[in-house]
Amino acid sequence: MGDFQPYQTDVEHIRILLCGPSNAGKSTFINSVETALRGRMTGQALAGGDSDNLTTKYQTYKIQQGKPESFYPFVFKDTMGLEKGQSRGICVDDIKLAMKGHMKDGYVFNPHSPFKSTDPHYNNSPTLKEHTHVLVCVVSAGTLPILSEELLEKMRELRLAAQEFGIPQMAILTKIDEACPDVQADIKNVYRSKVVKDVMETLSSSLDIPLDYIFPVKNYHCEICADEEMEKLILTALKQMIDFGKEGLASRDLD
Repeated sequence: MGDFQPYQTDVEHIRILLCGPSNAGKSTFINSVETALRGRMTGQALAGGDSDNLTTKYQTYKIQQGKPESFYPFVFKDTMGLEKGQSRGICVDDIKLAMKGHMKDGYVFNPHSPFKSTDPHYNNSPTLKEHTHVLVCVVSAGTLPILSEELLEKMRELRLAAQEFGIPQMAILTKIDEACPDVQADIKNVYRSKVVKDVMETLSSSLDIPLDYIFPVKNYHCEICADEEMEKLILTALKQMIDFGKEGLASRDLD
């Protein structure tokens, strides 16, 4: 994970923007990736419970590699969760502006008022290294069947915007153990599970994401020891994010 270099010489990190419904596991996925890469339990990103939307601030998460001042050449950008209804959750237009690099770290999301160009955290002239390089939709396997059409439409709108901006997109399906007892009993059953397969197909058709661009994962949640099988799924998804980000940067280099 640490031996690649972005095609663009002025881009130091591939920027991975996570978006999706509240409590889907965006922040927990960041912590799970860091746990897998650093070999110990971590909690850099503040993760909420079943009824909390604890991500209130736009923030970059780097993962240390070896020495204290050495980091992997990718970063995560976390966002407040999408919610049903007006003045609830993050504004869709805020995520679009973040994709284009207009939002600086430290901006506090306001469900009641969209991000404005007059805000001190507004970046008027973002460079390519400040753009999003890959968009990841994060959805919980347990709640996908009951997601409202309004929430799905918000995610479709973000997918279309990313496509317009030339940003590759993919999805991760979290909490697969909560959706399938067989997976809960043994994570190795994930690709033998009809339940998980059906949920992945539903997500694919709902968001118009190719099935092979959707990756099932189980985040670290209550575990106190490393789990090799969980980490295989987490790191497989991460590798795809990095590959997509590299490809996106390479295509922009040819424009």
